[in-house]
Amino acid sequence: MDKNYEKKYHEFEDHHFWFKARRNYIIQLLKTTNRNSKILDVGCSSGLLLRDLAEIGFNPNHLFGIDISEKAIENCKKNGLKNCFVMSGETITIEEQFDIIIASDCLEHIKNDSAALQSWKQNLKTEGKLYVFVPAFKSLWSHHDEVNMHYRRYSRKQLVDLIKDNALKIEKSGYWNFSLFIPVYILRHLSNFFSNKGSVQSNGNLYRIGFLNTFLLALLNLENKTLKYLKFPFGISTYTIAKK
Repeated sequence: MDKNYEKKYHEFEDHHFWFKARRNYIIQLLKTTNRNSKILDVGCSSGLLLRDLAEIGFNPNHLFGIDISEKAIENCKKNGLKNCFVMSGETITIEEQFDIIIASDCLEHIKNDSAALQSWKQNLKTEGKLYVFVPAFKSLWSHHDEVNMHYRRYSRKQLVDLIKDNALKIEKSGYWNFSLFIPVYILRHLSNFFSNKGSVQSNGNLYRIGFLNTFLLALLNLENKTLKYLKFPFGISTYTIAKK
């Protein structure tokens, strides 16, 4: 990730609707999980998901995070998280076995995604679960992906097939952020046509949305609730829950 863009990311990740709604959905998925489960967040950034899990009763001593960014892990320490380490998500070297591994917007940053999945699988306990979220649809590719150093975007089927190929059993899969797919699709294509691709600043400005943040957070939180009952045909992200 571009260093200037990373700085903006850390400034906004705590309150921006996109990141907050994603954390809320993951917490919703983990609602019935044993609070003593050992959890690893791959690509944990500032550790906000781990912080939120601790706040709702998960054992903080069993919450682990890794991130390739030294600044991200420094922020984790500031947020009171002890078990967070500078480490590539491609090969986990923590000598722990986890009940749950979460990789949210991480796999697309890794060149050999299959090798990464094998590494994560090795760190899962038997019957352990892997939660993977990735950007969806090549048609949404934009300068945003380039600045974030993505290798790819996935369809739901591509992600499911990849995880099955690595001998993990799919328990649930779907799309997330259906609500904003059409406006984001239009904005990304307009941006690709008109914008200066060298501008990191303009990409960072996507997070400066003012009063819209509250409305969009409420919209995605509503979508999170509907995902208990519905499966959307497309979305800006796709995800799977798989078991070892």
